[in-house]
This record gives sequence, structure tokens and C-alpha cells, in this order.
Amino acid sequence: MKVLELPQRPQAIPDSAPPLPPVPVVDNLPGGLRRVADAVLDRVDPVGFGRALGSEAAGLVRHPVSTLGAVARWANGAVVATGVAAARAVGATPEGPLPVPAKDRRFGDRTWSENALFFWLLQHHLLREQLARDLLEASAVDGTTARKARMASQLLVDSLAPTNFFLTNPAALRRAFESGGLSAARGLRMWLDDLRTREGWPRLVDRSGFEVGKNLANTPGKVVYRNRLFELIQYAPQTETVHAVPLLCCPPFINKYYIMDLAPGRSFIEWAVKNGHTTFCMSYRNPDASLRDVGFGDYLLEGPLEALRVVKEITGAPKVNVAALCVGGTLATMLAAYLESIGDRSLNSLTLMNTLVDFSEPGPLGAFTDRPTIERMLRRVQRKGLLESHDMARTFNLLRPNDLHFNYYGSAWLMGDQPPGFDLLAWNDDGTRIPARLLSEYLRGCYLDNALARDEMSVGGKRLRLGAVTQDTFIVGAVEDHITPWRSAFRTTSLLGGKVQFVLSSSGHIAGVVNPPSKSAAYWLHEHLHGTPEAWQVGSTRHQDTWWHAWARWLEARAGERIRPPKAPGSAANPPLADAPGLYVTER
Repeated sequence: MKVLELPQRPQAIPDSAPPLPPVPVVDNLPGGLRRVADAVLDRVDPVGFGRALGSEAAGLVRHPVSTLGAVARWANGAVVATGVAAARAVGATPEGPLPVPAKDRRFGDRTWSENALFFWLLQHHLLREQLARDLLEASAVDGTTARKARMASQLLVDSLAPTNFFLTNPAALRRAFESGGLSAARGLRMWLDDLRTREGWPRLVDRSGFEVGKNLANTPGKVVYRNRLFELIQYAPQTETVHAVPLLCCPPFINKYYIMDLAPGRSFIEWAVKNGHTTFCMSYRNPDASLRDVGFGDYLLEGPLEALRVVKEITGAPKVNVAALCVGGTLATMLAAYLESIGDRSLNSLTLMNTLVDFSEPGPLGAFTDRPTIERMLRRVQRKGLLESHDMARTFNLLRPNDLHFNYYGSAWLMGDQPPGFDLLAWNDDGTRIPARLLSEYLRGCYLDNALARDEMSVGGKRLRLGAVTQDTFIVGAVEDHITPWRSAFRTTSLLGGKVQFVLSSSGHIAGVVNPPSKSAAYWLHEHLHGTPEAWQVGSTRHQDTWWHAWARWLEARAGERIRPPKAPGSAANPPLADAPGLYVTER
């Protein structure tokens, strides 16, 4: 059994270190030409979308009958759509061959259904989508190739949507007429500005109304510890008594921490504090080139493990509850297994929100996490020492291209509308970099080797065995999560050795966590975890409420007796250093 050993302390990569292995791109080329081809594709096709579409085309040639069937269905639909549009032009209202997706905001304007010409354009767009799906199925490609070809063809179809062009976007035409052309002029300026400052990617949010420490990340507290990787914030109590067992929040190290402390009334941390928990939260530094050689194991030992030590020292509590999000949850799970390996029982309970531990089914992100794509990306990152935050953000945005990319073509570039001022998008636009070694060990160890789920990961010479983690665990998945598919999050329930409760939240990866009480909040709960995720879902009960209430009840039972809150933040060994939200969260 191959065990992935993560270094306990940073090890510099010497100048003479061998390069990353080449990725074969054109198998029949001689070695020298193959390396040239790889270098070219690293730049022009880093994800391998072009090669996937080429494999799909080859598959279509091998299956002519299925291919002709797909084309025939598209041609038939085009004829029907033309006939329906002609009928609508003279006042009839027959239905088109394909229904309009209810959640696609790009086609919300009534003109798409009321005007015969725009109805015809919309139907042909939907028929192209169907043709792309049918051709992929006809090609009989599978696995990673199919995942990449599906994403590439969908991106191509979406880029040609009529909403992306001025003359075929009814809302843009109407706005230009009403504004005397001013809206089109504003949109052109915005497009040129995005082309100059954002490499042609549209701006998604207006951040001018948001300031960290003012209306974001403003739950009162103090920074009580700082090392080269993170600051630790201790929040001021807001109740007369608090639970004896403190709570440590572990955010993802690939984002700013304040997704867990977003805004008043929408803050998970504020919720915990108001429920009587002495709450701490890690705030990771935005890495620079000096941290390029810091690895995954270092982030564990100098991150959550060190934070746990400081929380115990400040509070005097022998045990700590931990709540973690996304890749912060992956690190927290590693922490739990590491503590078991050294006989440390400091972890009292574990909460994992939208967290992957078993990476065998990463969902749409799998189009970017196959071995050739990862190796290409690591070669680029190695040269600079860091993955820039905008590179990662754009990858995540392409997982939901209509909502987080193409939707802004029409509203911003064609109509001149300023992007919305929305706290979730403001946080999403405030990213962090990732050190090269950390990224390499994380992607290879988790996405490629799935070493943590296989009990094949080791830190500091200690094997991480998930079955040895016997603490109670509360796991949250989100039904529309495109980054951590909830069915993959559900797999964690069978890996841990303790008592596990799984809750399925409404909404997606972020809104499923930023889920304060509201009329739209909902979650599904089922006490029994046997069988498949689908079987669990069928047997679950839907609650018209936020899962925060269920978690608060669960954690209260594991948080000890009520005691007087701390008189002051920090301790003699770890005195307050600054007001929350601290220094690291403001670094660019």
C-alpha cells in the first residue's frame, strides 16, 4: 500500500529539483515534438477541452448511425420550431418543441415568448443544447473525456446564446431605445474596462458598498494569536452564561474566513455566539511568494492543530468543538485523525459543512482535476510559486457559467447595468492565493490519489485513519452544491468511526451554509444512514427551517454545562493583538 507522507515542516524545493512529469498530449509524436506540443497546450488548452472534443468527434465518426439520429432529431426540431414561430406570428400560441428552463434568468423577458422572431431564436438555442447532449451520447465517450466534452460543448453553446449579442437581446434593444443609446455606450465602456483590467471576464459584483470590519466580518472580537499562516479571533460573549466547551471555526484556507461571519443576521459565527458558545475562528493569511514551499501537512500542524492548542490554553477547557467548512473541513477531518494517532482527545465533536473527504466523485469539478490537467496547472504554478485567486475563482465560476458568467454579458456589457451589490458575491470576489507546494500536495493527495479516504495519508510519520475518529460528527450537504456534491459529502458518513448525523440543506455551496432563518430555508433529515444517498433522501423528512436550528440543538448537547463567560479575551500567554477582523483578512 502506497502511503502519501505530507512533510511536517516546509521543505524548500531546490533549484535542481526535477521538473514535473510531462503530460502526453499527442501520443504519436517523437519525444522532442511531444514536449513542444505539451508546452503549447499548457497555454492554449490547459484543461484539455480541445482534446476531449476531438475524442468526441472521433467517436461520432465511429458511430454514424447514432450521429445521424442526433442530427435528424435536431433538424426535425428546427422545422417544428420554425412552424410554431410562424403560427405565433399570426396570433396563434402553440408550444415550441422544447420548454424554456424556468431557472434560466437570461430568458426571463416576456419578449422571448411573445415575439415570434425571438421565440424562434430561443428555440434554436435550446435545440443546439439538445444537439450537444445527443452528440455526446452518440459518441460513446466516457469517464473524464465525457465530463470535459460535456462542459466544453455546453460552454460553446452558452457562448452563442442570443442573449450575448446586442441585436438578438430584446432587453438590450429596449433599453437602448429608451435611453437614446446611452445604455449601449455604458455597456461598451464596461466591456472595454473588463477587457483591460480583468482579461475580458465580466465583473460580477459592486464591492463599493461593502467594507470588511464594517458591514462584513463585524461580529465583535479580538485577535488573540498570530503566526505565519493564520490569526485566531476570539469573539466577545453576547449571553450571560456560556457553554463550558468552546467552539473553534475552521474556514477554508482558499478563501477569506468571513464567509462564516458574513453580515449581521447572516453570520454563522454570530449565531454560535448568540447561542452561548465561546467562539474562536481562524483567519488565514493571503500567502505571498515567501510561503511557496509550505505544504498541506504544514497547514495542518501550524493551522488547526495550533489553533486548538491556543483555544485550550485561553479557555482552560480540556476539549474543544470544531466546526469547519469546505476544504477547511477536509483539514479538520485530518486533524481529528491526527489527534487520534497521537492519543490526544482534545477534539470533542466535529461539524463538517459542504466538505469532501472522499474525492472519488468530485462532481463538475472533476473536469479540472484529472491528472493531465492538474500536472499542467502545477507546472504553471510552480514557476510563480502561487496560484492566483482570480484563476481559482474563474474555474469555480465556470462550473455555473450561466449564473456566474454569461448572465453578465447582457446585463453589463449590452445594457450598461452596474453589477449587483451582494454580500455573498463581494466575499466571492475577495479571494486568496494558494502556495505551490500546498496546492500540489492537496490536488495530488486528495483529488488524484484520494489518500485520506483510503487511509493512505500520513503526517509527521503518523498514519491518518478515519475509522479511528470516534467523536460525534454533524455533516451538512447542500442539495444544489456544484463544488461539493452532497452525495459525495454523504460518503463521509461511512468513513468515520463515531456517531454521525447528516443534514441536507437547501440551496448551494455557499448559500447552503449562509442559511439564516427565513421563509425559503429548508433542510432534510433522516436519522438512519444505511444504504445509498438516494435511499437516505427518499426516507428523509423535509423541514421548513434552517439547519442552523438543528445544529444548535445538536451542539448544545455536546457543549457542556453553562458557566460564566470569560472576563476578557485572550490570556497572559496569548493577549489580544488587535480588534477583529484583524490584519490578515485585509491583505491583498
